[in-house]
Amino acid sequence: LKSRCTRHPLHAAALGDPADGARTTRGRSRPAAAPFHTRRRLCAECFHQGEHAGHDYNMFRSQAGGACDCGDSNVMREAGFCKRHRIKSNSNVPCVPKDLLMMSELVLPQFIFSLIQHLREGYNEPALDLPSEKDLHKILQVLEPHVSFLEDLTKMGGAMRSVLTQVLTSQQFYKDLSSGVGENACAKKSHEKYLIALKGSGLAFPEDKLACGMQEQGAGTSTLAVQGFILSLDNKILSVGKRKRVKLSSTTKDQSIMDVLKHKCFLEELLFWTIKYEFPQKMVTFLLNMLPDQDYKIAFTKTFVQHYAFIMKTLKKSHESDTMSNRIVHISVQLFSNEELARQVTEECQLLDIMVTVLLYMMESCLIKSELQDEENSLHVVVNCGEALLKNNTYWPLVSDFINILSHQSVAKKFLEDHGLLVTWMNFVSFFQGMNLNKRELNEHVEFESQTYYAAFAAELEACAQPMWGLLSHCKVRETQEYTRNVVRYCLEALQDWFDAINFVDEPAPNQVTFHLPLHRYFAMFLSKAVKCQELDLDTILPDQEMLMKLMIHPLQIQASLSEIHSNMWVRNGLQIKGQAMTYVQSHFCNSMIDPDIYLLQVCASRLDPDYFISSVFERFKVVDLLTMASQHQNTVLDSEHERSMLEGALTFLVLLLSLRLHLGMTDDEILRAEMVAQLCMNDRTHSSLLDLISLDNINLYVGIIPGSLSFESVLSAVADFKAPVFEPGGSMQQGMYTPKAEVWDKEFDPVMVILRTVYRRDVQSAMDRYTAFLKQSGKFPGNPWPPYKKRTPLHPSYKGLIKLLHCKTLHIVLFTLLYKILMDHQNLSEHVLCMVLYLIELGLENSPEQESDEEESAGGQERCHDSWFPGSNLVSNMRHFINYVRVRVPETAPEVKREPPASTSSDGFASSQNSGTAQVFSLVAERRKKFQEIINRNTSEANQVVRPKTSMKWSAPGATPQLTTAILEVKESILSLLIKLHHKLSGKQNSYYPPWLDDVDVLIHPEIPRYSHGDGMTAVERILLKAAVQSRLNKRIIEEICRKVTPPVPPKKISSAEKKTLDKEERRQKARERQQKLLAEFASRQKSFMETAMDVESPDADIAMEVATSEQHVSEAIYDCVICGQSGPSTEDRPTGLVVLLQASSVLGQCRNSTEPKKLPTTEEEQIYPWDTCAALHDVRLTTLQRYFKDSSCLQAVSIGWEGGVYVQTCGHTLHIDCHKSYMESLRNDQVLQGFSVDKGEFTCPLCRQFANSVLPCYPGNDVERSLWQSHSNKCMQDLVQEVEDLQEQLGTFPVSISSETNLSKEMESVMKDIKSTTQKKYTDYSKSPGSPDNDFLFMYSVARTNLELELVHRGGNLCSGGASTAGKRSCLNQLFHVLAMHMRLYSIDSAYNPWRKLTQPMQDKNSELVSEELPEVPVLYRDVSSLLLIQILTMPQPLHKEHFTCIIKVLFTLLYTQALAALSVKCSAEDRMAWKESGALKKNTSSGEKSWEVLLGHVISELSKGKIYEEGETEELTVVLVNPDSVECYLQQFCLPFLRITSLLQHHLFGGDLPSCQEDEEFTVLASCLGLLPSFQSADQFTSASCLDWPVPAFDMISQWCSELASFADRNPDQVKALLIQEPKWDLPRLLQLPENYNTIFQYYHRKTCTVCTKVPKDPAVCLVCGTFVCLKGLCCKQQSYCECVLHSQNCGAGTGIFLLINASVIIIIRGHRFCLWGSVYLDAHGEEDRDLRRGKPLYICKERYKVLEQQWVSHTFDHINKRWGPHYNGL
Repeated sequence: LKSRCTRHPLHAAALGDPADGARTTRGRSRPAAAPFHTRRRLCAECFHQGEHAGHDYNMFRSQAGGACDCGDSNVMREAGFCKRHRIKSNSNVPCVPKDLLMMSELVLPQFIFSLIQHLREGYNEPALDLPSEKDLHKILQVLEPHVSFLEDLTKMGGAMRSVLTQVLTSQQFYKDLSSGVGENACAKKSHEKYLIALKGSGLAFPEDKLACGMQEQGAGTSTLAVQGFILSLDNKILSVGKRKRVKLSSTTKDQSIMDVLKHKCFLEELLFWTIKYEFPQKMVTFLLNMLPDQDYKIAFTKTFVQHYAFIMKTLKKSHESDTMSNRIVHISVQLFSNEELARQVTEECQLLDIMVTVLLYMMESCLIKSELQDEENSLHVVVNCGEALLKNNTYWPLVSDFINILSHQSVAKKFLEDHGLLVTWMNFVSFFQGMNLNKRELNEHVEFESQTYYAAFAAELEACAQPMWGLLSHCKVRETQEYTRNVVRYCLEALQDWFDAINFVDEPAPNQVTFHLPLHRYFAMFLSKAVKCQELDLDTILPDQEMLMKLMIHPLQIQASLSEIHSNMWVRNGLQIKGQAMTYVQSHFCNSMIDPDIYLLQVCASRLDPDYFISSVFERFKVVDLLTMASQHQNTVLDSEHERSMLEGALTFLVLLLSLRLHLGMTDDEILRAEMVAQLCMNDRTHSSLLDLISLDNINLYVGIIPGSLSFESVLSAVADFKAPVFEPGGSMQQGMYTPKAEVWDKEFDPVMVILRTVYRRDVQSAMDRYTAFLKQSGKFPGNPWPPYKKRTPLHPSYKGLIKLLHCKTLHIVLFTLLYKILMDHQNLSEHVLCMVLYLIELGLENSPEQESDEEESAGGQERCHDSWFPGSNLVSNMRHFINYVRVRVPETAPEVKREPPASTSSDGFASSQNSGTAQVFSLVAERRKKFQEIINRNTSEANQVVRPKTSMKWSAPGATPQLTTAILEVKESILSLLIKLHHKLSGKQNSYYPPWLDDVDVLIHPEIPRYSHGDGMTAVERILLKAAVQSRLNKRIIEEICRKVTPPVPPKKISSAEKKTLDKEERRQKARERQQKLLAEFASRQKSFMETAMDVESPDADIAMEVATSEQHVSEAIYDCVICGQSGPSTEDRPTGLVVLLQASSVLGQCRNSTEPKKLPTTEEEQIYPWDTCAALHDVRLTTLQRYFKDSSCLQAVSIGWEGGVYVQTCGHTLHIDCHKSYMESLRNDQVLQGFSVDKGEFTCPLCRQFANSVLPCYPGNDVERSLWQSHSNKCMQDLVQEVEDLQEQLGTFPVSISSETNLSKEMESVMKDIKSTTQKKYTDYSKSPGSPDNDFLFMYSVARTNLELELVHRGGNLCSGGASTAGKRSCLNQLFHVLAMHMRLYSIDSAYNPWRKLTQPMQDKNSELVSEELPEVPVLYRDVSSLLLIQILTMPQPLHKEHFTCIIKVLFTLLYTQALAALSVKCSAEDRMAWKESGALKKNTSSGEKSWEVLLGHVISELSKGKIYEEGETEELTVVLVNPDSVECYLQQFCLPFLRITSLLQHHLFGGDLPSCQEDEEFTVLASCLGLLPSFQSADQFTSASCLDWPVPAFDMISQWCSELASFADRNPDQVKALLIQEPKWDLPRLLQLPENYNTIFQYYHRKTCTVCTKVPKDPAVCLVCGTFVCLKGLCCKQQSYCECVLHSQNCGAGTGIFLLINASVIIIIRGHRFCLWGSVYLDAHGEEDRDLRRGKPLYICKERYKVLEQQWVSHTFDHINKRWGPHYNGL
């Protein structure tokens, strides 16, 4: 594990690096290799021992080793060293005595030579088939000890390393030992093998031979002349499928880089073999461990560079290129991150030349002929994205190294100054220009969708864009102007070559698009940098007009294609084309793709003729034909269904082009702010997703905005508010989110930026919805607003030409036409079109060139211009210009044709007519051709370069389409008048527009009025008219005039029948809409009421009446609704109804402890958790002890089980007929859909509320007598009731109820009992000494009731103070459960001799009989668990039980409980206290209330127990309270009895209905006692004693004597156990999960290296149980037992099938529930409230207490199944 620390104020953690980049999946681009010198990488040990308080760091797990930077002063300041390294650097290290090192100097050369010989021996040059991996692997295993030995040597410190360095780098040693000269045959043989291997790598594999012969040049030629790359397609065309492979031949390329390898020392040959064997991990570690030695570092770096070409060749052939890439980068990062070293190697070893050449060679192997533009004659070659080299990103280690060295200023400078290198690099970049060409499928769908586009985008980003950003980072100041000029110059040359190679003239080939134009983007980004940072004059580096016209074509083609793709015109190309369109604008790519493209188009637009540019845009978007005033038209290049979205696309593109200022004058902080606002407006974002989405490439790491840097954080806090992580009711957990501040919505929301940055169209809608919500909430605008218009940053002077686009006639004609069409309701126009048209008009008004003077305009101005629609090019004046007639070409069917043209119209199509006021005609395309011709003629002397005629396009031959005819339209409108009419149209009222300045002149002076900033179309029109009036007095006057001519209502058209139809249609639609609204409202209210009754998962206290109609007392039978068939009715014997229930085994109760302090998760060896004090453990010990001394069958009725593995039953409250349920299960079984549950195990989801369930509990067909009976208080005396209870029990043995007749109901009850039994494991039900004994079943059944009551108590918080209905209201199924249990328990008759009831209510006669019998005695009554006795009594009585009998049983049992309390108390106090109590009790014994005074009774108990040996054993531990004080005794007795009272009250509540009273904690005892009828009349609290609740059926002292005598006789035989069994632990704390430490690192550091106790290995996926703290291997096969992996096994042992595990390496929690599991989420969040699953980001994590509480709550309330939705089967493999 390593940490990456970055000094806080300067740098923060950089984004990823090749080393961990390698772990990200292919296809997605890796994190950019950021400049390495800003980062220090420390191992965990050095990090924790250094002082890094307040620094920003992140941790990452290094997958392939690596070196720690601590102690290297080249990389970090000494202040940051850890304690160990600091000492070294300070003190003067003494020299090592020579004698010490002599031995190693003698031995090591031989040792290393033997290692090399092994490597030589083991390597067999593979035949043409693959090298056998196994052989290599074997050799490496043999050599493992050798290399490990060397590794140990490197750890011995500096002295040993210097010896090793000497040996490895000495040329003499190498010559002597390895040259193969000499006697030794073995050495000779090995040398021969070495030569063969060298030759094999001499890189003479057939496919690697270059086209021209290899001319060896001596290794001495240092400079590289890699200029002329000539295509020699003729001599090497290998056919690969349909694609043509292309080889490049080079005339003067220096072969030495690629082909010559000469080894002069051990180090060189060792590296050679390391590469040959594909970088074995051990070797890599050894080579890296040597790096602290400076001499070694330099020698090794040079060796590495010398082998660079060889590394590339091996990498290309490797099968494990991923692993190999990682290891290469691990080495190269260490070498090239050091600027000094990189500079030295660049100077001495031509590092840059080598890298560029190697990259070029690498890409050469996968070139194909480009099919862009001119397929036949194209000479351009591009990389084939389908090749493994690109698909698997095999090139990334080399590219990453290149980016790394370019981050050093000195190296980058060298690169930018070297013209030869720049030419070569541009050559390399041009291989990617136009790759992955898409051709639009016009007929049928493609058969095979290729996914190569991933590779293409990744390649452009990594191989072209990243180096470009690296170079740009060094062009930040004026002094670097020269570099920019160089790059731009060679870039333009490369572009010119490219245009020539693809035979490009002026029109792009139709239906083709490539998203990859890296040369264009290099050109654009360097231009941008030149203007922004280097103050270069743009015009000095721009090419001529013709080149600009060519440059704009392809980026514009991409923009048009984006629009086509979103219009579904490319749908036959499959989904991948959409994928490309999305990737192009996606956050990691947009800065390197769409942004430069748009910037380049902005530059072209600012320098080219605006009319030409605008018409090109509309032609590219194929909507020229749509821009006609005629109501009908024909479009030859576009289907009408696509017209609307293409027009929207064209206008949106123009708005983007004219509004964006990313590269045109915004500062870095403004850009960052705009990006952030755009992302936050689409959705609330987490901190990490913001960092990810705002690709900081162009603002860039190099400018100092590094994630986490001050700038990022300060901008974020300025624009957003933090929303802390919360829980939604459904249980899904939210992360901490940032949401835009109100003033951001108000002032900064910029829809244009949002459109530019959205990958999915729905995000734009999402932003608008959020904006609408904000306006409604803040009361700024109630309706549906339009996107707001946002003021732009001023343009940089260099780009002022861009404004000309807004003020050119072509655009004005288009805007006029569109406004007219919208007003006339022509087809295919949308609100979006209008919105963009208005946006463009507003942009034009905001950016008017210079104020026109109104005076100059003479009245006759309009007469002057007859050649065109508009007089000038200024929008402000053109807005008021009236256009009278327009000539249009329309189909003959069009309505316009019918009209008579005015006599004066000329019939000439292109020239405008001679008469001043007559029709204008306009053809965009003709204009554009004309302009293009002018420009070309200006640029070239050759006149013969004529535009190629376009035969396919319809405008080339006007006569060719006879069905078109010319008509003349009378228009008589100006833009202003159209706008005012639009306002009327939008408002739906006549004369709705009234100039605001007539009322308030100030409007003209301060036009920025907030009321215009948000609103709909009308607001936008008002805002535009106001701006027009402000800018010119004439406009103001004309607006007033138009408004004065109160537009007559539209002439009453005779309503034709067709229109009547549409009107009726409208009316009908309106009515239908109203009906629909009504239905929806009704539906919503129904749904709401259903939700209220059914879905209160999270609010169990909501008191909701059950569907079981308990409220109506007079109804004799309960009525149930079946949720499947919808019928209502009672449950009957023949057709029983059942409750949908979930049965689950639970050990939650067993986890209660008697300490209030929760246990902590151990994080050191000292802290360990032992489960001795848990509830389950203590109950277990008690049962075992009882079984040792007493009769088994009696023991099994003296306690309850189910603390571990008890069955908990819960329901959603819905009922269904059991036969309906069976058919429902059948249908689920036949349903092939993958469900998250197993139908074969009886699992299903409730058909109504979809809650998880696995059984149906039959409802007992009872009348509601039991409920009503409980009001009637009986007047019978206690003795009679006791007798009645006994009689009822007697009768049970003879008449089992309803079992004699087998009915459907009894069958179902049996089957549900089976379900309940099979829910838990056998070990949790079998406690008897004789297996299979009926006593076991008896015990299990009443324990199920006990478990459910106890759990309900836990859910209520451990007491009944809150009162109210049952926790889940209608969700309680205890009543039905009791019926099922009672029916089964009544099958077991209790032998009357042993009936506990007798023992409790009658003094026994023959005391001696028991001692005679041979067998073990019965359990003494005082040792029996009273709550268990209660359940046994209740469940074995015939049902329905009468309330008076219930109360009678309670009273009798309370006397026993009270006696137990007194006995336990007597054992706990000291001998003196006992004497005192005994005496004081004896004094009061004969008073009237003696039986109801605890003093008297306690005295009696003590005197009775003293008869045995009970008190003789040494003193028990003293009670904490000194018991002399009567209050403390009273308190102890109440606490002892409370658990029983709580359970009994709950039981009474479920059996007889009635609410539980609520109370304060201190009066809980009295309230419950009176609720249960133990208190005869409620006394005042001050003189209340618990003893007053006693009601003895027979004289108290007789009973007590009898019970105590049992103990006395037991004590005589086993004196040591008597006390232990008496003192029960009444007070359990609520079950809790382990307490976790604040910081996750504490857990991680302890557990991720901890060894497993079972297999003693360090697990790959360690996990820890949050219930008991056990450490387990997740998925570890090492700890598998009988096909169960350790986590599953543990979940069964610890939680009876429920396990909660924290995965150490992922920080997430998984829940195992039976055979399913789910990922729950994480309870550790970072400082921004986010999870870090799998610890990918490595940020410090802190406990989120709220989340942990929710987890604990779900565990205790058994609601994992309901709340977590994503469950899957684990097949016992966790």
